[in-house]
Amino acid sequence: MNTLQVTIDDQTYQVELKPPSRGDAGDVYEVSVDGQTVAVTLPRPQALVTELEWLIIDGRPYELVFDTNLQWINAYDGPHTVEVQDDNQGVVRPRSGDGRVKAPIPGLITRVLVEAGTAVQAGQALLILEAMKMENEIRAPFDGVVSSISTVAGQTVVRNQVLIEVQ
Repeated sequence: MNTLQVTIDDQTYQVELKPPSRGDAGDVYEVSVDGQTVAVTLPRPQALVTELEWLIIDGRPYELVFDTNLQWINAYDGPHTVEVQDDNQGVVRPRSGDGRVKAPIPGLITRVLVEAGTAVQAGQALLILEAMKMENEIRAPFDGVVSSISTVAGQTVVRNQVLIEVQ
């Protein structure tokens, strides 16, 4: 069993993961969060965390976007900072410093909200990506300064295309 300390927006949770079992919809993990057990299904068990677009918690699907470095997660209610510490390792995974903000889905850039040189805070909206008739705010991964912008309003982008870099 893996034991983790997961901090989301300054709230720390004790998380225990049991080895997965195989279910009809994917691998099913029994996850205990501060003593409360939930079943978490990964529909694509072999996918990298950044390739996961949704998962199922106690039978309910949730759409999520994960940062490549697992420093933040974007859920239905917006972005959240994340820090994970494996209790068996004893160290917190350091930030890699990669500030490349990529398109989580293909779509059309409708607005760019910042310019190169702009100071931004973690979670601040950088641009608007329209996909499937929905506007998606693409947010800063951490506090920093916009070093480059690789897109303009009206441009169509593909999934994982670098849009903005923050340092």
